[in-house]
Amino acid sequence: MDHEVALLLVAGVAVFAGAVVQGGVGFGLGLVAAPVITLLGPTVMPGAVQVVNMTMPLLTLAREWRGTEWRGAGFALLGRLPGSAAGALVIVYVSTATLGVLVGVMVLAAVVLTARAVAVPRNGATLTAAGFVSGVTGTATGIGGPPIALVYQSARGPEIRATLATFFCLSAAQSLVILGLLGRLPARALVAGAALVPFVLLGHAVSGPLRRYLDGGRVRAAVLAVAAVSACALLGQSLAR
Repeated sequence: MDHEVALLLVAGVAVFAGAVVQGGVGFGLGLVAAPVITLLGPTVMPGAVQVVNMTMPLLTLAREWRGTEWRGAGFALLGRLPGSAAGALVIVYVSTATLGVLVGVMVLAAVVLTARAVAVPRNGATLTAAGFVSGVTGTATGIGGPPIALVYQSARGPEIRATLATFFCLSAAQSLVILGLLGRLPARALVAGAALVPFVLLGHAVSGPLRRYLDGGRVRAAVLAVAAVSACALLGQSLAR
């Protein structure tokens, strides 16, 4: 029991840190928490991280729901549905390590291009495509934020956070349903995710100063930085398998 408590605390620290990042930038919980939870308890992944991925957006929306760009969220969710189905196929038939390497390289390339002022147009096509990629990687690995965040990197802080929260909440619920239908959502994954929710609440509660700092014109740089770290984490996690 002491060993299990220690693992919970270590995973909880990762979830707390991810919640602080997501509270400020709009995404990042999965990228911080997923690799740690995978190392500590691979049998509860990706279900456990999807539970916390669904919880955190509800807290954001309770505060900033007015900033949601509903049209953009709708297009992203339109792409997320087939993307989640593809992610489910990846879990069953394809190595998620291979997928992780490919996606990590793609995200890093996108970060480099957009950091060099290559604009990412925000329209129905790009949002649907980003939603599809997010659906594949989010369902298969628990990390689905970077594709959507890169499209929204030039938006205002409240708009990024609220729109991504709407997308993440519904998409995490969708992934949980698909994992359940595939028989890849054991009860212990739900229990582990529920046990980590208090750390989500704490991280959200202390993210206010970071949010105010980033809203002073630093959101785009933060989005690119977190996306780059996310890609590196996914690469590291995938290569370590």
